[in-house]
Amino acid sequence: MDGLEGKTVLVTGAARRIGRAIALGLHAEGARVLLHYGTSEDEAREVSELCGGAPLYRANLESVGEIREMFARIGREQGGLFGLVNNAARFTRKAVDEITEQDWDFIHSVNLKAVFFCAQEAARLMGRAGGGRIVNISSMGAFLAWPEHVHYCASKAGVVALTRGLAKALAPQISVNSVAPGVIPFEEREDPAIQKMARSTPAGRPGTGEEIADAVVFFLQASPFVTGQVLQVDGGLGLR
Repeated sequence: MDGLEGKTVLVTGAARRIGRAIALGLHAEGARVLLHYGTSEDEAREVSELCGGAPLYRANLESVGEIREMFARIGREQGGLFGLVNNAARFTRKAVDEITEQDWDFIHSVNLKAVFFCAQEAARLMGRAGGGRIVNISSMGAFLAWPEHVHYCASKAGVVALTRGLAKALAPQISVNSVAPGVIPFEEREDPAIQKMARSTPAGRPGTGEEIADAVVFFLQASPFVTGQVLQVDGGLGLR
């Protein structure tokens, strides 16, 4: 596998949680990390410092116009792009009969629509450099039935389908793969429901952001012959 030393990789939603762990993991591998954030500016600046002063890019991913402006700026400042990690996402809990059009759009505008348009713009920059890697963060919600998160699960199932379609459309220069995290808690680690779900996995524990970062690094370093794949990093949660 090729190393990441000096290669430019953009991580969306890099200020907090899994995105933060991914950014730190890529920096540790020698990548030149670019950090996207939406509203968490203070946290993003902290991650930037931990990543050796990594450049910050703010954009509201609900807006295709802002996505395009962000990638245009990256093109001007960085010249090209090797990797994109589509990590930014939203998560809410709603009973099916309570989900409104606004609730649906709140989730899908970032979890699915933005993933496509970020990939589209990234692919254009990657083409200048002769190729690249895209890693989309999906979720085990794409494969499991979570009745209070139907709108979220639908968005993440869409990410899996999008990954497969993009892998064909962008081959052979650009590989597109997905990582599907299981239970990866942060501030909600002590939530009894989270603890119960984690204990029910064969691993008997929740996962960590660092374990998701390892999977992302694998795909970014892998041969472009590895494409259209989904790696479930879930402690066995999906086993039945």
